[in-house]
Amino acid sequence: MNEMDPRLRYSAESVRSYMTGDELVIKEGRLNRLAARIADDYRRDTISPTMVSGVLRLFEFAGLALIMTAIMLAYVGVPRTMIWEYPLAIVSLSALYVTLAQFAEGYQIRALRNSLAWFPRLVLMWTAAFALMALAGFFLKISDDFSRFWFGSSYLAGLAFLFATRTVLNWRVRRWARNGTMERRAVIVGGGQPAEKLIRALELQPDNDIRICGIFDDRDDARSPLIVAGYPKLGDIEELVEFTRRARIDMLIVSLPLDAESRVLYMLKKLWVLPVDIRLSAHSHKLRFRPRTYSYVGKVPMFDIFDRPLRDWDHVAKRAFDIVFSLLGIVAFSPVMIATAIAVKATSKGPALFVQRRHGFNNEVIEVFKFRSMYVEHQDPTARNAVVKDDPRVTPVGRFIRKTSIDELPQFFNVLRGDLSLVGPRPHAVHAQTRDKLYGEVVDGYFARHRVKPGVTGWAQVNGWRGEVDTDEKIRKRTEFDLYYIENWSVLMDLKILFLTPIRLLNTENAY
Repeated sequence: MNEMDPRLRYSAESVRSYMTGDELVIKEGRLNRLAARIADDYRRDTISPTMVSGVLRLFEFAGLALIMTAIMLAYVGVPRTMIWEYPLAIVSLSALYVTLAQFAEGYQIRALRNSLAWFPRLVLMWTAAFALMALAGFFLKISDDFSRFWFGSSYLAGLAFLFATRTVLNWRVRRWARNGTMERRAVIVGGGQPAEKLIRALELQPDNDIRICGIFDDRDDARSPLIVAGYPKLGDIEELVEFTRRARIDMLIVSLPLDAESRVLYMLKKLWVLPVDIRLSAHSHKLRFRPRTYSYVGKVPMFDIFDRPLRDWDHVAKRAFDIVFSLLGIVAFSPVMIATAIAVKATSKGPALFVQRRHGFNNEVIEVFKFRSMYVEHQDPTARNAVVKDDPRVTPVGRFIRKTSIDELPQFFNVLRGDLSLVGPRPHAVHAQTRDKLYGEVVDGYFARHRVKPGVTGWAQVNGWRGEVDTDEKIRKRTEFDLYYIENWSVLMDLKILFLTPIRLLNTENAY
């Protein structure tokens, strides 16, 4: 059993003592000591099996291509009469193998977990790729033009490379599985007999990559036992939100019957603000739909309720986008930033930069950089008192850089650090409010904005919702546009927002 496995063989009495003992304050809510302890065990990020298999595809394609190229250069030399035939054959063989291995399920999680047992199937796919290429060369009457030594040695060297790759991968994946590095972490929502049946079914899956981190249920101990299938009940739904924000959880599985409509809707309303996959277990339901209606963990069917907005390669693409364009922004605007820093320092005492605590991804608190636009003695790190038109706290230089949004340029460095994205919902100060209410009190589901990283610019800003937030309607509209962006994100949408941002900045009506 993994050292992080929550099945710590607690008795009901020991779990009850944790649940009712002194509570630990966590962020804006509370967790009992047991939930806090388990959450701390899962603070480390995991490696997605999807990412591992994707990187493996690229690595095997590139490795095979490089090996065949090296053999060609060593034996044949730089081809003078077959300038395109050899490169085309190399690329085709590599791509054909990866495609055939994909069809043979050689990149599935069960193949990654037991690579050596699957190696004979991969040998067959590599052999099939060469056979198809030889057949193509025969029909195109170009097979005599290729070196037979290159062809045969490429086949054998490729086999050796694949064997070495899968052997190392087999060792690494087993190690990652033991220490909890490569897994999907799940929490069961709802206890009792339905949860127990679901857990037993998941545990029977031979290639299951789900690690159950605990159970949360609003019902009392009489209707929902403290221990279910060896896992402790860690709290109610409010505590689940805090637990998921503290731990690195991938999936919430709601184990409730479909006829418990009001309970399901209540829980989903509370949980949809979290950046996790939410699934409704269909394991114990007698009602059956077509297979495409479900997603599966092994053979256990699930209804997909909510998906994480950014996952796996989408996350990689967005991070690459952020790094490239933030570096370009720093280079392009460095003269403006240097001049602004000098102007701020020369016209008022205090530092050139101002650091403000704001809500980031998953409601975590981050420190955001800005050029200081207020007199030092009037700075408001909590943003309880929003800046208004002709605000006496703002310096003359500050008034200009706020209207032009030059004060936001240091946030390019926040993007490089990974606290922000270039494009996303704008981060608000921790205690930001309208006239008399915190934003979270005004908008139901406001914290769903934090399912992705906040951005330097966003969809709401390029649609006119920029500047002072002095009414409930303004924060509602901002949130509406932010949620639209999250649900419809694409790289092209990010490019569109970046292109529109300097144009929309010309409208300074609400920027003070």
